[in-house]
Amino acid sequence: MRETELWRRLHLHLGATYARSWADQTALSAIGSRTVTEAIRDGVPFRLIWEAAWSVLELPASER
Repeated sequence: MRETELWRRLHLHLGATYARSWADQTALSAIGSRTVTEAIRDGVPFRLIWEAAWSVLELPASER
């Protein structure tokens, strides 16, 4: 997964405006209690970031 795909999915499920705010403020335990923004900065693979967000957002398996 590329960074653009991660953001596309977050925008799809959260809306373009809220996605950025959510990514800056929500700590995800599956990626070391980092926010999406911190995880990207720290070099966490985008797929792992998406899987952590997917889980927290309780999205259907089809969105994984």
